[in-house]
Amino acid sequence: MMTTQRNLLTINVVFGLLLSSVSLFAQTATAPKAPQNNPTAAPSPTSVPPATKPTINAPVPKSWKQIRIPALPDWKPRQPNRIELSNGMVVFLQEDHELPLIEGSMRIRGGSRVEPAAKIGLVDTFGEVWRTGGTASKTGDQLDDFLEARAAKLETNGGIDSTTIGFSCLKQDFNDVFGLFVELLREPAFREDKIALAKDQLNTGISRRNDDSGSIAVRESTRLAYGKDNPYARIPEYFTVAAINRQDLVNWHKQYVHPNNIIIGISGDFDAKQMELRLRQAFESWPKGPEAPKVNIAIEAAKPGLYVVNKEDVNQSEIQMVAPGIVRSNPDYFAVSVMNEIFGGGFSSRLFTNLRTKKGLAYSVGGGVGSGWDHPGIFRLAMGTKSASTVEAIQGLWAEAEDIVKNPPTEVELKRGKDSILNGFVFNFDSPAKVMLEKMRYEFYGYPLDFLERYRAEVEKVTVADVARVAKKYVHRDQLAVLVVGNAGEFDKQLAALGPVTPVDITIPTGEAPASGAGAAEPRAAVSNPGGKQLIAKVIQFLGGDAKLQSVKTLGQRGTSLRKTPQGELPLGITGTVIYPDRTAVIYSIGGQEIRNVVTPALAFAAMPDGVRDMPDSMKEDSLKSLRRDIINVAQHADDPKYLFAANGTENLDGKQAAIFDINADGAEARWYIDPNTGEVLRSLSTVMGQTGPAEREVDYSAWKDFGGVKMFTVRTLKENGQQIASDTIEEWTINPQVDPKLFDKPAPAKQAQ
Repeated sequence: MMTTQRNLLTINVVFGLLLSSVSLFAQTATAPKAPQNNPTAAPSPTSVPPATKPTINAPVPKSWKQIRIPALPDWKPRQPNRIELSNGMVVFLQEDHELPLIEGSMRIRGGSRVEPAAKIGLVDTFGEVWRTGGTASKTGDQLDDFLEARAAKLETNGGIDSTTIGFSCLKQDFNDVFGLFVELLREPAFREDKIALAKDQLNTGISRRNDDSGSIAVRESTRLAYGKDNPYARIPEYFTVAAINRQDLVNWHKQYVHPNNIIIGISGDFDAKQMELRLRQAFESWPKGPEAPKVNIAIEAAKPGLYVVNKEDVNQSEIQMVAPGIVRSNPDYFAVSVMNEIFGGGFSSRLFTNLRTKKGLAYSVGGGVGSGWDHPGIFRLAMGTKSASTVEAIQGLWAEAEDIVKNPPTEVELKRGKDSILNGFVFNFDSPAKVMLEKMRYEFYGYPLDFLERYRAEVEKVTVADVARVAKKYVHRDQLAVLVVGNAGEFDKQLAALGPVTPVDITIPTGEAPASGAGAAEPRAAVSNPGGKQLIAKVIQFLGGDAKLQSVKTLGQRGTSLRKTPQGELPLGITGTVIYPDRTAVIYSIGGQEIRNVVTPALAFAAMPDGVRDMPDSMKEDSLKSLRRDIINVAQHADDPKYLFAANGTENLDGKQAAIFDINADGAEARWYIDPNTGEVLRSLSTVMGQTGPAEREVDYSAWKDFGGVKMFTVRTLKENGQQIASDTIEEWTINPQVDPKLFDKPAPAKQAQ
């Protein structure tokens, strides 16, 4: 009942906001703003005289078509003050006395497009840790407490071409918050614990990046449009994140955070002259530094054609057609904007009307020729459709791309498109702060500062002939790379019926482990040596002898596991089956529910109470490597030339001298610690795919017992990067048990409403 009430309340609030927006628009367009308490205050930029005098007792129109729509009023936004300091810093000041608030935003040249290719993710990490790492005098957590007590904000961020730092506070707290802002700007601490946290968050994003079809489609189509190694399209990997260290962040700050690379804007309840004086006191003496480098990045778009990501766990297809777009400084930008609105910009566009409304082919559809500020955007057509209409949907998009070229818009379409752009335009700049931020953007990219005022006039000038001309110039169906993310087995036709198809590999590479420091992988066996052969022989003897081990075709286990979670230890039941050399199924049980994880060379999935999920390819490959490192499997391959064994000295292990035994199991590396007298395996180290990326896993084995002539451990403790994650107790090992053939079968996905 309470949920229903909350939902009704939410609906009512949203409905009220919509009504408020309509009222606000009506007031903005037709009525003067109510007088302010201050009779000398400047008029609001949205205050305009009435377009027409309202008529009393006017007849009520019988049709909406009879409603006369007044012309849009003149729009003259209040201009911010622009100031340039002697050190090159550019300042924009915008007074706004409506609320007792002051907000500031600083944009600094230099972003991820110029970060080293070996350290992709550096600017993301910098933008995060700049704030969370705090200053020399306050940790990030102390900053949180300080700001929260004042309802203030102080945030940083990293972007493709710049980094930003900004603040927001009550007028009365400005001096305190601004002082912290300057301290964080000039003296960030980049504390190591926050760097580790930021890198973990990046790694978590990497591990989940193939979960959602829409995200895959946008990412991979962007790589097709620009080139996969292009700075505008490249993505962080585990090994590039691992390569980032604190000194990289310090160096980035030293290289780019200088006044001559900075544009700052402040808006709110202040006197502009006093604020200028305050900023000069804070920044005028700051010396210039090196200029941020100019960039001119070449685009190497993929060849036109069909590309596919086969994702078997979905029943819908995401389609993206891409090619390089234009830059906003292009004289055709305004005509292209109108064409985009007519072609694929909204509910009345051709794409929406024809493909969704009339043909029912699309859940969503839209697109047009994209424009970047200082580099070409992407010409992108995007569509979501059910699997069974994938090919028909592609053909429909192609047909619409050809039609916008062959059949120019009608005057009705032109007016509707221009009205849609212009009627929504004011809401993008309905506050002095938004106007100031837009002016800062023009300053950053070198556009004329009156570009905002010119926009409306240029859009109004666009004609049918202009739209027809730019459509022919920029819309080329045969130049589009077509990406499909979906379940190819459920398509209405084979994609190959449309032309050659190129598969797109979205496997997440595990890369190399860190070379040193926490979690660093030790060197493994490159070649076998006599000591290694002796150690594997002792291990085989300890486990039960070669003849007995070779007879093990299947191994079953039953036990319990205590898994560490933020909420405490979570007890799980474990029933596992390994069919050597490369199939495993483990059933975890908790609270009467079961999760079945299955890995084979052909497939990897988790069958859960709420459905079936395919494991990412990186997790599948990691699991197959773990099988090759399995103690029984390694012992069975002692004479396999693909398995390398090397003794590598000794080490004191919990008071016991242990032999270091490095193994390369057909590419799956591990380090074992062996009792040199008995051959008992005491510990193993290996690099695995942890929850937040590659991690060094340490497994301790103890309480070995005999099960049917094979000796196996009954207690196992697991750690990742030094932190314990689980403790397992194995109650029973079964040699060559009978296996239900359905254990490895993948359940059919539940049918979803279409």
